[in-house]
Amino acid sequence: MKIDDVRIREIKNPAGKLKAVVSVTIDECFVVHDIKIFERDDGYAIAMPSRKTTDGKYKDIAHPLNSETREMLQDIILTQYRRYLEENTGNGTPVAAEA
Repeated sequence: MKIDDVRIREIKNPAGKLKAVVSVTIDECFVVHDIKIFERDDGYAIAMPSRKTTDGKYKDIAHPLNSETREMLQDIILTQYRRYLEENTGNGTPVAAEA
């Protein structure tokens, strides 16, 4: 699996934990939208796209099937997000970051 493109949309809310929403292109043929980047006490983490169920819980719509793939995806996304923070003025526009 190859991540071909990471597109980052920064969220403008300094007080909130949600920092950005990301879309990734996989193997030039599949896109996953609405991956969220959250700030935690120990750094950043990602959350896969999800929907709220009738009982109020959230269920992933798309997700990696194993921890190795999740770690790889998270590492790529967070590396690109840190690069985005370093390179951009933070104007909130979607920016493509090469993976």
